[in-house]
Amino acid sequence: MESKEVLAKGVLEKIGLQGSFIKHEKESGEKCRFEGEVLDHQVGIEYILGVLTSKKHGCIKSLEEIDAVGHRVVQGGEKFKDSVFIDEAVLNEIEKYCDLAPLHNPANLKGIIAMRTLIPGIRQVAVFDTSFHQTMPDYAYMYGIPYSLYTKYGIRRYGFHGTSHRFVAKKACEFLGVDIEKQRIISCHLGNGASVTAINKGRSVDTSMGLTPVEGLIMGTRTGDLDLGVLTYIIDKEEIPLSSVNTLINKQSGMLGVTGISSDMREIELEAEKGNKRATLGLQIYDYRVKKYIGAYAAVLGGVDILIFTGGIGENADTTRRGVASDLGFLGLELDDTINTGLRETTKVISTKDSKGIIIVVTTDEELVIAEDTQKIINEMN
Repeated sequence: MESKEVLAKGVLEKIGLQGSFIKHEKESGEKCRFEGEVLDHQVGIEYILGVLTSKKHGCIKSLEEIDAVGHRVVQGGEKFKDSVFIDEAVLNEIEKYCDLAPLHNPANLKGIIAMRTLIPGIRQVAVFDTSFHQTMPDYAYMYGIPYSLYTKYGIRRYGFHGTSHRFVAKKACEFLGVDIEKQRIISCHLGNGASVTAINKGRSVDTSMGLTPVEGLIMGTRTGDLDLGVLTYIIDKEEIPLSSVNTLINKQSGMLGVTGISSDMREIELEAEKGNKRATLGLQIYDYRVKKYIGAYAAVLGGVDILIFTGGIGENADTTRRGVASDLGFLGLELDDTINTGLRETTKVISTKDSKGIIIVVTTDEELVIAEDTQKIINEMN
């Protein structure tokens, strides 16, 4: 793999559920959709490989053209500070961290095992969401709980969206022609899941997500920061079983819970324009939380040289960028709303010429990070 040419891209949704389907985009840009029953990950990956090798829709003649496979693995704990080649020892470690990421790591493991079964001997690489944040100092990642719980169970802040934050920080500096080793960067990955990361000299020093992706910003369906006493109060008053708490904080809260409309920011914005007060409140909460983290991380970094907006909302929602960045002049950040208005899916500076710091929209590409890390590790093995 010598170039960054994209031969195909797509996604398989609703594994094990009714209405499973594959969205497939060819190199030409033509988009296809294939529907069919997908009972598990192995069946799903076998289905994908069939599409990629088909005469009509495929981009390769046979599976022998695949040199390696890269996997996004959400939780790498304290063990993995970089992407790694997957051998038995690594596979066992990933399995150990299933307790820390019960919604993600088991599915990641299934993908790895499925590829082993379908293409025996294929070399595979794990790229961890958490690895970029392993440079955080202990005083940033520790919680105010008995230290024994950290040593026994590894309870601490790990952070997520690491591949995205790493990618956009590097991309922004290359785009601006500056040395990342000299920059104080705040990266805002805003989407259905959202996080803010403080990056000093190219290294993560703090991030808003914690042990799980629930902490930090208010998100599509996740609470974000929450007084733990609220949970015990709700459990008592609503008589909710402990087993249902995870659903409450992950699936029923956030923007969906506040607005009662949707987890989709576009739908909420449309309702706000119609005068829906709860939609307006939700947007105000969202912008306020992001702004508060920017202020906190500016204090951590001792100032801000580059403020990045990325992710589905960060790249496309000019109203969110405006709500967050329109009054950050005290930090030396001045938004040029003429440039900001209508800007979508483009890497572009949106700060004024007189702004001391730079505000920039950067398109992220986590799949490219996985591909590049996989290529690098496989090349080193050859």
